[in-house]
Amino acid sequence: MRRSIIDIRDLSPSEIMELIGTSEDIIANPAKYAHKCEGKKLGTLFFEPSTRTRMSFEAAMYELGGHVITMAGAGSSSAAKGESVADTAKTVSCYTDIIAMRHPKEGAAFVAAKNASVPVINAGDGGHSHPTQTLADLLTIYREKGHFDNLTVGLCGDLKFGRTVHSLIEAMSRYTGVKFVLISPEELKVPGYVKKEVLQEKGIPYEQTTDLETVLPTLDILYMTRIQKERFFNEEDYLRLKDSYVLTPEKLVNAKEDLVIMHPLPRVNEISVKVDEDKRACYFKQVLNGKYMRMALILKLLKEAGTI
Repeated sequence: MRRSIIDIRDLSPSEIMELIGTSEDIIANPAKYAHKCEGKKLGTLFFEPSTRTRMSFEAAMYELGGHVITMAGAGSSSAAKGESVADTAKTVSCYTDIIAMRHPKEGAAFVAAKNASVPVINAGDGGHSHPTQTLADLLTIYREKGHFDNLTVGLCGDLKFGRTVHSLIEAMSRYTGVKFVLISPEELKVPGYVKKEVLQEKGIPYEQTTDLETVLPTLDILYMTRIQKERFFNEEDYLRLKDSYVLTPEKLVNAKEDLVIMHPLPRVNEISVKVDEDKRACYFKQVLNGKYMRMALILKLLKEAGTI
């Protein structure tokens, strides 16, 4: 049965644990997985710039023994001629066994999945969702903490447009005892629908603040994000807000010894490079964890589709 992953909610908590288990087995026994996808092709359709996500998907497929067919960019594809997402998905399905797609418009991955004849993985659609980044985040939290329950999770920066933030709130809200601290400028607060449909509807405790340093000592997880220039219509607003939060070693003096510092990357200047030396810095571990979780997800979807 063909299945696509458009939102982190498409995976149950038990399926997430299954993917974590597969990822940890891949880490421990890479040779066991080196030929699992032999003869299979991943199509990468990236209509937005990407380094980590795109290369992570490609590395994942190569390390499973498969092949990658990639679109060089929206400007060099038939999208530049006006081809619809639906038609692109139908066309690329003829050449591939599975598709990873990033698009600037919310809902584009859903349209692709409806029209493709192979599984589609959402690699980020506008400000909406980024489920495989969330899988990377969850594996990182699990490997650092050993559990998801009873954690205080601080999310800092662009919480309005940050699709990684929205996906992580959705995912972590399914575990007991989780509390969120939402740290952002007034203009970049978590959208009302996320608070209403996820946090308030589930009765999950959260607080909103503009002050990172005051709440930092209470956090188990600190998830930093950049202020995203590409999401702003007005450059003056971006320039005014871009340096709202800068994490430095000095600010971490009173933070917990076992704090997990995360960032979906790329960073600009919201985390000082001096923090990289702190044992609590886990953002480059996240990058590697993303590859393992994408390997696990590709395997799962191709197995369910009956093609491996």
